[in-house]
Amino acid sequence: MSSKSNNSMRNRFVGAIILIALPALLWSLPAQAEKLLKLPKLPELPKLPELPKLPHNLQIHGFASQSWLKSSDNNVFGKSSSDSGSFGFTEVGLNASMRPLTRLQFSAQMLSRRAGEGSPGNVRLDYGFMDYTYFSGESSQLGIRLGRMKTPLGFYNDTRDVPFTRPSILLPQSIYFDRTRKLALAADGVHLYGERRSDMGDISFQAGVVRPLVRGDEAEVAVFQQLLPGHLAPEISYTSRVNYDLDGGRIRFAVSASQLNMSYAPGAVDGLRAGSVRFTPLIFSAQYNAERWSLTSEYALRRLEYNNFGVIPNLDFVGESYYFQGAYRFTPEWEAVVRYDVLHTDRDDRDGSKWAASPASRGRPAHTRYAKDITVGLRWNVTPEFMLRAEYHNVNGTGWLSTLDNPNPGDLVQRWHLFSVLGSYRF
Repeated sequence: MSSKSNNSMRNRFVGAIILIALPALLWSLPAQAEKLLKLPKLPELPKLPELPKLPHNLQIHGFASQSWLKSSDNNVFGKSSSDSGSFGFTEVGLNASMRPLTRLQFSAQMLSRRAGEGSPGNVRLDYGFMDYTYFSGESSQLGIRLGRMKTPLGFYNDTRDVPFTRPSILLPQSIYFDRTRKLALAADGVHLYGERRSDMGDISFQAGVVRPLVRGDEAEVAVFQQLLPGHLAPEISYTSRVNYDLDGGRIRFAVSASQLNMSYAPGAVDGLRAGSVRFTPLIFSAQYNAERWSLTSEYALRRLEYNNFGVIPNLDFVGESYYFQGAYRFTPEWEAVVRYDVLHTDRDDRDGSKWAASPASRGRPAHTRYAKDITVGLRWNVTPEFMLRAEYHNVNGTGWLSTLDNPNPGDLVQRWHLFSVLGSYRF
């Protein structure tokens, strides 16, 4: 055998030994290294405490919005008539709901609203109630709510605080006054509600016994047009609404009625006696919804009674309000709205001339008793969470302006304009 053949066989034998021995060598290296280095074992880290688990059915949502307003005359939500306008309209809300049982739900919302002198932005409970469904079937249900609840008035009062659910930056002020917002927005008490669904349409109702929220400067100025030494106190009141929806909400009707009762406790030095105030609004609502457009109209009669105040004579008059509104959705992101909105504080004195000539006016001009507002607006849903809005108001009259933002009646201008923009985010 040649030397070349011997070398080849020897090389193959050495290679086979290496292939067999190499895995065993690599396997043993970590063990040998540990013996040689004798590394100490690191101490075990303490276990972090487990965070409490939130209930699986807890839902938390919120929103924040900021508006800028510029008016030609008169003030809305701050000094809007100044050269720089007003950023005085800010809304921030956080709400949560939880259903620990199938028939039991808890809901609450905290709100901070800065809107001129009447709403300084303090955080408060917007609503908070317990909802128990007594009966729920395939076509009907019946339940009860207890706590602080939104007053069921018209189409928009329940959801007026959330910018995404309003048809415009400012709601129709003839129906949904911002200067008397606190009185009509919510109340503490108990509500009974129910629903019946059928091929003929869906009927739902809500009725309650409540105590209205009347404490604070905003409510007092709304009732008396000025701040007084005493204070308002809530009395047992009543509220109700019946809704009828046809074809999944294509056609909607509603009738709302409330009776808000308040008493006045005079201050130490006060020219008024311990009188009472009763506010009784009745609202008729109608809406038609098509694929791209919606038509909405509401008509209200508002009876207001003042009794036993002494210096102020007993008063009993009925206000009248209505609006016509159209909305058109160009795309899912873009929507336009146009509205004509009319307010008469007293339907028997539509131009306010009789009231302005009486001692009760205390020098306030006649146009503070009415307002006619033409509104056009545009909405852009930039994303599902972020929205931008712009709108313009051409107003004749000052009937829905706040006295706190416009303390001097002589400075009010009958015909004026308002432009506003809003940015809103929700989660």
